[in-house]
Amino acid sequence: MESKHCKYLILGGGVTGLSFANFSKDEDYLIFDQDSELGGFCKTIKQDGFVWDYSGHFFHFSKDFVKKLFLEKIKDAEIFTVKKRTKVFYKKKLIDFPFQKNIHQLDKEEFIDCLHDLYLKSKDEPKNFLEMLYTKFGKSITEKFLKPYNEKLYSCDLNSLDMDAMGRFFPYANVDDIIKNFKQADNSSYNSTFIYPRNGAFEFIKSLLVDVNPERVFTDHRVKHIDTSDKTVIFENDLRVTYEHLISSIPFPKLLDLCNVNFDKSKYTSNKVLVFNMGFDKPTDIKDHWIYFSDKSLSFYRVGFYNNIIDEDRMSLYVEIGLKTEDIVDISSLEKIVLMDLKRCGIIQDQTLISRHNVIMNPAYVHITKESINDFKCKTQTLNKKNVYSIGRYGGWKYCSIEDNVVESKEIYELIGEREEMV
Repeated sequence: MESKHCKYLILGGGVTGLSFANFSKDEDYLIFDQDSELGGFCKTIKQDGFVWDYSGHFFHFSKDFVKKLFLEKIKDAEIFTVKKRTKVFYKKKLIDFPFQKNIHQLDKEEFIDCLHDLYLKSKDEPKNFLEMLYTKFGKSITEKFLKPYNEKLYSCDLNSLDMDAMGRFFPYANVDDIIKNFKQADNSSYNSTFIYPRNGAFEFIKSLLVDVNPERVFTDHRVKHIDTSDKTVIFENDLRVTYEHLISSIPFPKLLDLCNVNFDKSKYTSNKVLVFNMGFDKPTDIKDHWIYFSDKSLSFYRVGFYNNIIDEDRMSLYVEIGLKTEDIVDISSLEKIVLMDLKRCGIIQDQTLISRHNVIMNPAYVHITKESINDFKCKTQTLNKKNVYSIGRYGGWKYCSIEDNVVESKEIYELIGEREEMV
């Protein structure tokens, strides 16, 4: 059996793992990924003149060191800085996003319903995500958009989610915000402006790889077993790697399985998302970057327009469908349904589909519950004591941005350094 040793063993070659390698500079690390290409879900497909990602990955950096990490090393890449334009498709009309701040754009009777229920909303303390929606926004806003949309997104009962499941990413608005928006629109959010390369999100992965030693990167390596006592990882090809610190961004329940940790799997649930990337022969009059769909008679919850981001003539879409993990996926049948639904919404008019691609992201959105939060804290405390750190969106079992993953990688690297100094 072949053996290797390193100080930092990094499992997962997406943004999180590659960022950690960048922060560790020239120190001793090895990166392993189960796929044949690095990037995790931040991969790009180029086909028939179209550029698509696995799904919409748009970068909004607020911290200077993160901007520097990505942008200073990008070579010969055209970068677009985009002011976001997003809409909600509601009863054959396009309403500005977020819906709750733009109820004045609804028909008069529905607007009155929303405003009435907003003022008479429950004052009870919410115990879960659905109760939070009713408590914050009232019955009408919740049932017209927020509840059906999030049920399509998460593919689960919203009563099971923690009330803060989306954290700072949920577009909260109080009564004053909503009323002020009647006169002066303010639909700003954490990603009001974003940047995106013409050649897709993988350009940012390439920037992270500039200072990563390719001899320390191994693809097509799937983990078979992790022995945290001996600090050893065995791969399915019988490679044996010992480490001082293990940095993992693989899905947390998978990590627990590999470490032979007993846990209640029912506490860690998620959905999967089927993404259709579609290229058409003609342009579109639609100017938005993406549109949200809460109507449950429509198959998708979001449709994005790459052509409006990278200024291309032909309509180029990503179409996202939320599914339960156990759902059987018939790509051919679902594609036909999607095309019919796109026509129903007026997105397809006289355009013809000329190029197609699809990918299933599983897990996609994790279900953050009180049980998962508490169990994650307990399990990670034990793993950290054994120099095992589970980070990133899926390693941390959380809802976060790409920038958050970079920040966390830096914090963990610095934490390890501080602990070594104390020894």
